[in-house]
Amino acid sequence: MKQRYIEMRHGAGGDAYRQLVEQIFLPYFGNPYLNALQDSAICPAEGEKLAITTDSFVVKPRFFPGGDIGRLAVCGTVNDLSMSGAVPRYLTMGMIIENGFPLDELERICASVAQAAAEAQVTVVTGDTKVVESGGADGIYINTAGVGVFLPAYPPLPGKIIEGDVILLSGGLAEHGLAVLAAREKLDFDPPLCSDVAPLNQLTAVLRQAAADVHALRDPTRGGLAVTLNEWASDSGLDILLDEEAVPLKPAVRAACELLGLDPLAIANEGKFVAALPPRQAEAALSALHRNSLAPDATVIGRVVAGSGKLFCQNTFGGRRMIAMPQGEQLPRIC
Repeated sequence: MKQRYIEMRHGAGGDAYRQLVEQIFLPYFGNPYLNALQDSAICPAEGEKLAITTDSFVVKPRFFPGGDIGRLAVCGTVNDLSMSGAVPRYLTMGMIIENGFPLDELERICASVAQAAAEAQVTVVTGDTKVVESGGADGIYINTAGVGVFLPAYPPLPGKIIEGDVILLSGGLAEHGLAVLAAREKLDFDPPLCSDVAPLNQLTAVLRQAAADVHALRDPTRGGLAVTLNEWASDSGLDILLDEEAVPLKPAVRAACELLGLDPLAIANEGKFVAALPPRQAEAALSALHRNSLAPDATVIGRVVAGSGKLFCQNTFGGRRMIAMPQGEQLPRIC
């Protein structure tokens, strides 16, 4: 980190964010639970294990097609817990609200929080409110914490890919990031773009029931699929080879990315997961996922092969291109 100040790219979830964590946060806060650098920490508690996570939400605009900052806060926290293999149970909700914020909007956000929590079968058990001067918080920011438990039959996931694994994606990419961008910039697409924001805990439970040996699981949020798979490849020293034609994209998403010059692999999602599992279990996993309304387009998009920790994408003609870890911020303030 040559520059001694924070830039927008440090919040993008890509290489700059990883440098910030490794060079600033870990030297001060490092411990065995944090050093794993997972979305949820797995901590011992009187002979049991708990998953604990925290997140902050600064999305702009606060309301967008398919969701809002309240629904996003619940689903984002629930999904981080779910990716560790835990069953989400409890959430906290802290709100930093700007002086002059409309009470009608606050009530609308709270109603959305309540609805999303009911969908995810979690309980908001405590919270906090701070009010800052006008112009001090861009309306409202939300901070959450979440706690999840592990069922005896489903211990914490290994979080490591293995050579020979297939890469399974639960559905189309880039829907959340593009929906927020379209709402922010008042872009009209036909058909309109809609965020995929949804709680994934019930869907990940379906996956684990159908495939007993899931090796790694992640919801590709900031930085999109490119960040998640680059981290998996780098941490394992193995290569991941994607089939470009197999990556599902809705026609509206594909058209928007082509028009705006954006890479769908690097755009945030809020209702999808990517999993690494043995190929012998892929068919059963897909069959189970296809019966769920959140994953009708689930598919295998690639495989893990020997290599040196890189991510590649292969087209129908056999050509390969390397997908690097995103360096900057394609779409800021999307979560």
